[in-house]
Amino acid sequence: MNKLHCGPSVVLLSLMLLSWSLSGCTSPDNGKNSSVEESASDGSAVRTSYVGRSRCAECHKREDGLWQGSDHDLAMQPATEETVLGDFDNAAYTYNDVRSEFTRRDGKFIVRTDAPDGSLREYEIAYTFGIRPLQQYLIAFPDGRLQTLGLCWDTRPREEGGQRWFHIYPNENIRHEDELHWTGRNQNWNYMCAECHSTNVRKNYDVSTNSFATTWSEIDVSCEACHGPGSAHAEWAEANERGEGLGDYADMGLAVRLKDPDRGTWVFDAGASVAKRTVPLRSTVQVETCARCHARRVELSEDYLFGRPLMDTHYPEMLEERLYHADGQILDEVYVYGSFRQSKMYQKGVVCSDCHDPHSAQLYAPGNALCYRCHLYESYGTRAHHFHNPDSTGASCVECHAPETKYMVIDPRRDHSFRNPRPDLTLEIGVPNACTRCHRDNTVRWAADSVARWYGPRGRGEVHYGQILHAGRQGFPGAEPSLIRLAGDRTVPAIVRATAVSLLDQYPGERSVRAIESALYENDPSLRVAGLRAMDGLEPERRFATAKHLLMDDLRVVRMEAARTLAPVPERSITEADRELLNGAIGEYIESQMFNADRPESHMNLGNLFVARSMLAEAESVYAKSIRLDHRFIPAYVNLADLYRVQNRDAEGERLLLKALEISPDFPQALHALGLLLVRDKRTGEALPYFERAHSLRPSDASIGYVCGVALHSAGYSEEAVSVLEESLAENRFNGDLLYALVTIHRDRGVPESARLYAGRLVELFPDNPAYRQLLQQLSAGR
Repeated sequence: MNKLHCGPSVVLLSLMLLSWSLSGCTSPDNGKNSSVEESASDGSAVRTSYVGRSRCAECHKREDGLWQGSDHDLAMQPATEETVLGDFDNAAYTYNDVRSEFTRRDGKFIVRTDAPDGSLREYEIAYTFGIRPLQQYLIAFPDGRLQTLGLCWDTRPREEGGQRWFHIYPNENIRHEDELHWTGRNQNWNYMCAECHSTNVRKNYDVSTNSFATTWSEIDVSCEACHGPGSAHAEWAEANERGEGLGDYADMGLAVRLKDPDRGTWVFDAGASVAKRTVPLRSTVQVETCARCHARRVELSEDYLFGRPLMDTHYPEMLEERLYHADGQILDEVYVYGSFRQSKMYQKGVVCSDCHDPHSAQLYAPGNALCYRCHLYESYGTRAHHFHNPDSTGASCVECHAPETKYMVIDPRRDHSFRNPRPDLTLEIGVPNACTRCHRDNTVRWAADSVARWYGPRGRGEVHYGQILHAGRQGFPGAEPSLIRLAGDRTVPAIVRATAVSLLDQYPGERSVRAIESALYENDPSLRVAGLRAMDGLEPERRFATAKHLLMDDLRVVRMEAARTLAPVPERSITEADRELLNGAIGEYIESQMFNADRPESHMNLGNLFVARSMLAEAESVYAKSIRLDHRFIPAYVNLADLYRVQNRDAEGERLLLKALEISPDFPQALHALGLLLVRDKRTGEALPYFERAHSLRPSDASIGYVCGVALHSAGYSEEAVSVLEESLAENRFNGDLLYALVTIHRDRGVPESARLYAGRLVELFPDNPAYRQLLQQLSAGR
């Protein structure tokens, strides 16, 4: 289950908190003719409007025929006899003692299920959502919200296990008070789903009434969802048919041209086994157009301009630990783009339409035949390459190079990084591998030995970036040089380099700082953003001196992240011109947060910004707004309590944290924050149960374990302190604070052998730290 995490002090949580992807009433046609400002080829502004699929189909009948019945066509539909596939003939399904019933009444589809307060109520199905292999259902609420029912219909044939109701979280007990309950904010269509299931969506959230008036031009993913508003192109077509001059229409009036302007094709050179493009791909516009929805990303603005870089309005996630395995394989539901950016195919210029028909979204050929269009059968289709029987699963290109992971219980998604199987990495860093997905009765060692025997040691000898990212995730002290090299290696995919940069913030030395600052000047915007994020530990003045140019970056996401990172700089230390520059970017940041003002995270982000700007009254106001918007959003309580700490208002902070723990008794950061508050108030005895509970809930959190261990030792419970610290150290083998605490506690307890042992580990891990060497020398000398 996705959960929010925050620390005991004010945490500068960035927009990434808004990137969860899970599966009111609207005004569906109000946006149909809304005008949009697009940029013409000469840089001037042109106003265009959405004309609808029927207008497009007048000329593009073939494309329209391919689109009909596609997943895009059926992404969302009104609930009718033709569209609803689930069993509503007095069917029932029980989930965690809640019996839901599905019936029909007066031509409507009704579900009786648990309401926001836990009682059973009847709701009418307003829309269907998706089509295969499952269909979800949307329910309208009076405040304009559409909520996604947690009960889904399996649309697969019965012989494949389908034609049944199931719950989207079958192994969890999602009660009415849970943030993942179907009535909660994390199952809200207006924020979570709408942009990618309909065309020209405008969220229209009203913060004053906490309500939506969401609109769309077309209910499904239609022509203009990808090609942009079509009025100018339709006018061009009419003028062309009349034989009139077309000088007023740049590029046929298209909002964006998705075809390759160079018309590159894939050909085999003499003797080559892999095709290559006849000309290099110059534009990523097609892939980024698809990535607007086929990516784990944050929408930061509705002012999307077709053809502009994705990161002007959206932030696609990097290879975050909660989303991807260390080697970049998919872990959580991440939707293709982040995987594809890692692939050799992406680096060589492959685009989505090289494999998928852009209108039906179907593959151009079944099975291996698709791959053999660019990978010569004689080289890749024989036993000499795959070492399996030709008719076996092991001879399937995608089963080895793009294995599936199931999400939403039954929906398989392929990993589009198209990587070579590396069972040796499974042994080394614990990532999955394609081999033992099929050969379940064999060991990983057997698979690694087989691959080494066929292709050479370590899968043809390459060192994988996953090994470096894994070491960085673990905080291994020796990982710093490798991360720096990876961050600067332009032969490596940019998404991998950006991830390496993001891990350098654990290494405060000057070498890492220089690598972070170097990322601020990279061409790929993901590297610039990663560099900005990794600067949070630097003094604000140094941040500003190095990164202020990004306040004028071409892309909104970079400017906003620069505003967040540079917000703490004292105004007295910069010029008036620089203040204006910073305040302009901060204004954009605030505007983006208000676009997502239906989310409590956005108000908390604003609170963090105001704290950084020393605007404490404003911070208190928006933290409180976050809590009013969702009283179960515990991170806002923790950050507001810390604001009270800064203002010497700990008594109010204590009441606030106690209230938070009434709502969520097992929220580790709230327990930890309350423990710290009690220690400040010299009530250490009262604090200990909170520290111990926080540690038991989050033993992998080094900071929680460290504070708990030190507090126990200070209170005279040294044996218990050692136990807590060692348990935390088992999860954080390279954490210097934990090791240092164990050294001092063992020294104080009169156990010099153990103290020297841990001091030796400190020196081994941090050989350049003179304080650790001196500590070991003192202990060895008996002092």
